[in-house]
Amino acid sequence: MTTGETPTALAPAPASPPPPPTTLVILVRHGATPTTDRLLPGRAPGLGLSDLGREQAERVAERLTARTIDALYSSPLQRTRETAQPTADCTGLPVVEDAGLIECDVGEWTGRALADLAKLPEWRTVQAEPDAFTFPGGESFVAMQERMVAALARVKEAHLGGTAVCFSHADPIRVALADALGTPLNRFQRISVDPCSVSVISYQDGRDPVVLMVNSSQASLADLTAS
Repeated sequence: MTTGETPTALAPAPASPPPPPTTLVILVRHGATPTTDRLLPGRAPGLGLSDLGREQAERVAERLTARTIDALYSSPLQRTRETAQPTADCTGLPVVEDAGLIECDVGEWTGRALADLAKLPEWRTVQAEPDAFTFPGGESFVAMQERMVAALARVKEAHLGGTAVCFSHADPIRVALADALGTPLNRFQRISVDPCSVSVISYQDGRDPVVLMVNSSQASLADLTAS
């Protein structure tokens, strides 16, 4: 700078726009039922929780209510609604039924023993190439993933910047996690989702989803923050 020149003040940097709100969607599989690990219940009516399942629902309610929750959603089936009820009782929030969270329609396989289904040639397709499989008289895995992802998108948009809990079923949760992870549908069987386990997806507009937790049965949710 030449002597005698008046220094020029630097213009303040423009303020950065605030980041878009981040929404947490907590996915909870229903608790154990009398048919868990034995039969493929599908959408059969009248299937409620076992004594173990009710205990699991009470425990997951304690975990969930350690943090602020803005909304509760559930598949319309009895076992998911029963799992959601203890959390509703603790929070005072209503449980909103969303058909997009419902179990896969397994059609003619409804109620059949898993041990018998595993002997069918189609079972190999279910495990290795689910994107090519449609349950006889029922739903395809592709359709299940599409409506589950759409349901979570509705929940996210309804609670921007908040936390919503969705009570659903093993396969719908697994395909939703696969989508959030960018994992091909044919690999979703590698994701484990146990009864009353918790999985968490963080959503922010303009960015890919971030999976914060998968199949958790004990970890605290109190300090979980959106990423």
